[in-house]
Amino acid sequence: MTLELFDLKGRRALVTGSSQGIGLALARGLADAGAEVVLNGRDQAKLAEAAGRVPGAKKLAFDATDHEAVRGAVDGFEAEVGPIDILVNNAGMQHRTPLEDFPADAFEKLLRTNISTVFNVGQAVARHMIKRRAGKIINIASVQTALARPGIAPYTATKGAVGNLTKGMATDWAKYGLQCNAIAPGYFDTPLNAALVADPDFSAWLEKRTPAGRWGRVEELVGACIFLASNASSFVNGHVLYVDGGITASL
Repeated sequence: MTLELFDLKGRRALVTGSSQGIGLALARGLADAGAEVVLNGRDQAKLAEAAGRVPGAKKLAFDATDHEAVRGAVDGFEAEVGPIDILVNNAGMQHRTPLEDFPADAFEKLLRTNISTVFNVGQAVARHMIKRRAGKIINIASVQTALARPGIAPYTATKGAVGNLTKGMATDWAKYGLQCNAIAPGYFDTPLNAALVADPDFSAWLEKRTPAGRWGRVEELVGACIFLASNASSFVNGHVLYVDGGITASL
């Protein structure tokens, strides 16, 4: 009976930015838990390749930074295919430059990619979930939702906003039966962090700074995602779940 709480059979999950990295790992994990997965990205070739790695996956290509394109794609999918029961807002990017030299256009791009996408896709999907009075929204935040490091101040600002937008979603939409939460990964070996993974000095620092003593593996985020996507989290709302090897718990 307890294991049934985590069963996602009969549910459909849309994962944005799911052609690689964390998004792809979460998509595969949701499919393994029984969900029908809908992959999203802008690069059709990468999306097609990713779909071959997720059993039964569908593809829904749109630019998550374009509000009207998002709404059209989501509304069309709901009308033609069926309901989206679970949304994972994973699309994101990084740009590393000292704050005093940070380009204004890079700052604006971070805002669009890391915050506007959460609003755009979250709103479009929630409008349908609200009518059904049920739905799960999982936003991908970051250890930088709580902490800062040199050279990524604007990224830190965007991920702080994702944490607070998650709380706002829960505050507005819990009354309609939606659960809106966030996962905040620590340092994971992903394409986004490739430059850091390749830097022996940074890896040595990270291993000393993190109580677990290592980089995270993307598969280690799957359990948190399944929990937040399933009935097991039916009274969890507005929560930011840190999966970080203990880095936010330790000085």
